Amino acid sequence: MRAHPPDLTTFVQYTTAFLLGSTLLHSAACTINDICDRDFDRPVERTKNRPIASGTVTVFQATVFLLVQVGVFVWVLTLVNRTAFLCGMFGVPVARFIPAPEGVTNWPQAWLGLAMNWGLPTAWLMTRPEDTRSVPMWTLSFGTFCWTIFYDTIYACQDRKDDVEAGVKSTALLFGAYVKPILSLFGAAFVGTLAYAGTETSMPLPYFVIGVGGCALHMIWQLGTLDVGIPQDCERKYNSNGDLGYIVAGGMLAAMYTPDLLQF
Repeated sequence: MRAHPPDLTTFVQYTTAFLLGSTLLHSAACTINDICDRDFDRPVERTKNRPIASGTVTVFQATVFLLVQVGVFVWVLTLVNRTAFLCGMFGVPVARFIPAPEGVTNWPQAWLGLAMNWGLPTAWLMTRPEDTRSVPMWTLSFGTFCWTIFYDTIYACQDRKDDVEAGVKSTALLFGAYVKPILSLFGAAFVGTLAYAGTETSMPLPYFVIGVGGCALHMIWQLGTLDVGIPQDCERKYNSNGDLGYIVAGGMLAAMYTPDLLQF
């Protein structure tokens, strides 16, 4: 049998803490990225007007802003249990080096996947601190890692021409003409881990119909209509992954509050 859903107060507290913490860490990672990539951003048409690259914001100002973001993030982590705190703190140094691989490896999207999805085990351990060896938790974390490679490769397809000239490496360049078939494998891995984690944790039918099925259909639509040669279409498909996140979250919420008779 699946666990009972949390009471409304607990749900709101944990959701607020996670949303605030993940937003702060994501914002800090973007700040670091803009600081470290300012020389790469200047020759690229789409990024040349970013605040640091254009000189609107100085590196010193950006660094101060970064320290404030990290400081508030650490404070938020002190509000949760020790296991989740230690897990979340691991994400800080990982996020610090997001920009580093872009000039030395074709897989910066993989590092981004590790950095941006460390919040999943942190959120899991907020409510189940004893689950450090949970197979569903780590399997689903791997799935979101694959999802990041999926959407960030689509994002990187916008700049393939400029990236070659600027010396920036990415999976979009590495995959070349096979970008869509290869991304279909990463998408399938994400959908598969959603299904596996749901089965192992006895999630009810709405999770599979809305979360897993909706995710699969959305990714099929993305790749089926994606034109990697049109930057504007790449941007639209990349942004649509926000909607995909709502679909998966909707499936989870429906599963939390569905009657037991619909259990899968």
